[in-house]
Amino acid sequence: MHSNKPLIIVGGGLAGSLAALAIAEARPDSPLLLIEAGDCFGGNHVWSYFDGDIAGDERRLIDAMKPIRWPSHAVRFPGRQRSLGFGYNSVHSNGLDALVRERLAPTRWQLGTAVTELAADGITLDDGSKIEASGVIDARGPDGPMPGIELAWQKFVGVEYAAPGHGLAAPIIMDATVDQAEGYRFLYSLPFSASRLLVEDTYYTNGAELDEAALTMRVADYVASQGWSGTIVRQEIGVLPIVLGGDPDLFWPAADPVARLGLKGGFFHPTTGYSLPQAAANAIALARLPDLGGQAMAAWTRARFLGHWRGGGFYRLLNRMLFRAALPEQRVRVFTRFYRLNEALIARFYAGRLTAFDKLLILTGKPPVPLFKALKAITS
Repeated sequence: MHSNKPLIIVGGGLAGSLAALAIAEARPDSPLLLIEAGDCFGGNHVWSYFDGDIAGDERRLIDAMKPIRWPSHAVRFPGRQRSLGFGYNSVHSNGLDALVRERLAPTRWQLGTAVTELAADGITLDDGSKIEASGVIDARGPDGPMPGIELAWQKFVGVEYAAPGHGLAAPIIMDATVDQAEGYRFLYSLPFSASRLLVEDTYYTNGAELDEAALTMRVADYVASQGWSGTIVRQEIGVLPIVLGGDPDLFWPAADPVARLGLKGGFFHPTTGYSLPQAAANAIALARLPDLGGQAMAAWTRARFLGHWRGGGFYRLLNRMLFRAALPEQRVRVFTRFYRLNEALIARFYAGRLTAFDKLLILTGKPPVPLFKALKAITS
């Protein structure tokens, strides 16, 4: 940075907050301002990741939020259950909020502040006032559909219970032994402690609409069916994008002068919607750039997105097969077959590090969807 004007990050969610933390650590004396419209950093979320998704300085950054780690996790499908021996981790947004307040001086952040306009060299607040900047990053998250990108959706309602004696020792990240009429659906259960349990009803559908009341009731029914009981202490909802295809240049035009991070920049796993690994990797890499001026950051973040887009081509192909070749009630077959594959391959799939041979293994064998529809989805 070349002036006393601050680098401004707009959006204090996961991506924006991690970037602010990494930059503040790398440049403790440089002006920085993290702006969030809400009353806390990170909102009301639980973010999860597998052991192989992050490493090195990224892990150190995430570990500061005090995640919970389980050495294994389970999946359940009709007629088949499996335990996988690689670690799964979750962190609550409370940990992010506490870390920002601990590591950033109060002069470096603002809550309850809405931003109406962004430019490479400054922002305009909703009261009309302007703040000049050495550079600006837009990390506010998407406003509905992403222009130029064809999406399907992973939607969920999560209910956290005070549930003494629930008896669940390891996460069940997919229990797909439930009704599949609406599309691929599963229950997701995280035992945060012997007396605290998060249960989510999750499903993959073509539309983004979510009936929170109906899903909350389904969670309660599932909890009862497992013999668990407890008092609700927290609830969250999520609608995560699943990428089918599109034009990255329409989503992020080369002429856009403002840098982007997080979902606003398309930085998430194309099939799962998970964003924590990308957020951590981008934060560490951004903090190491020699030039954090507005123009340089805009060019760098767009180039990074384009690289991420190119690397996600195989995942988009699989997503098209799932949503275009399989009837909603038959999509569970795709995941059932996938979870018969080698454990190391499954870990690489989630980490976005598939080899050419991995991709061949995923596509070979008897297809879990009609062959003609699968070929049409692949070539579309």
